[in-house]
Amino acid sequence: MIRKLNIFLEMIKFEHTIFALPFAYMGALLGAVTMNGELPSWADIGWITLAMFGARSAAMGLNRLIDKAIDAKNPRTEKRALPAGLLKTGEVAFFVIISFILLFIAASRLDPICLKLMPIAVFMLVIYSYSKRFTWLCHLILGLTIGLAPLGGWVAVTGEFAAPAWILYVGIIFWLAGFDTIYALQDFEFDRRERVFSIPARFGVAGALRLAKLFHVITAASFIALYMLTDLSWLYLIGIVLSVAILFYEHLILKPADMSRLQTAFFTMNGTLSIVMLAFTLLDLVVLRQW
Repeated sequence: MIRKLNIFLEMIKFEHTIFALPFAYMGALLGAVTMNGELPSWADIGWITLAMFGARSAAMGLNRLIDKAIDAKNPRTEKRALPAGLLKTGEVAFFVIISFILLFIAASRLDPICLKLMPIAVFMLVIYSYSKRFTWLCHLILGLTIGLAPLGGWVAVTGEFAAPAWILYVGIIFWLAGFDTIYALQDFEFDRRERVFSIPARFGVAGALRLAKLFHVITAASFIALYMLTDLSWLYLIGIVLSVAILFYEHLILKPADMSRLQTAFFTMNGTLSIVMLAFTLLDLVVLRQW
């Protein structure tokens, strides 16, 4: 059972939760303080966490099911659980169903609007896995999907949308699209050979890196716009400065002729950025205001 659990955790890349979950918390914090003048309850945070786990697990499971044939052809992914035979198709399908049930239960315990909007989230989770078959904009579709984390966190505690929530959503869309473009550089040659759509396959390595930089400039601008639309203080600005520095370094260590530090740029830098943004938002909204 432990071995099987580890295989499932590896399949859904549990460690990658570090990308979206901090921004879901950030959305909830900003929404509760901005709209209600108080922090979100621990119950809300707990249900948001379960909703995120359910949504992400379902998304990754679906992606592995839908991409099983592609993964089996790709030397980088041929040892994943499904193509390697470590998990059966039925087991992963059952896992996806359970994950969606968890998402449904968690959404039902938050603001009623969450349950009403759940079909949109499910649609986005499904369409992303197919998008690489017909458009190189698949990275932006991923951003639109994962970016629902902070937007969902905001709506979960406020029951409504507001301009700052949309600005944060835009920032996360392009942040995700940028580093997913970087991640796709690993499969540049395979994607072109197998006619899988991606920005690197369409524009080449150098072109993909330029677009990723542009996406991250939009992210930085969105973080600044969020500051201007709210009453966040200098502490949040420090978080922005650090985050922009992280993005700058991420692109500094990647060159068209040298992808040796791609994993550092993809995982370490972006995982650090999400934690930094949450930490300084938390310090601003909780610690500084108590002083």
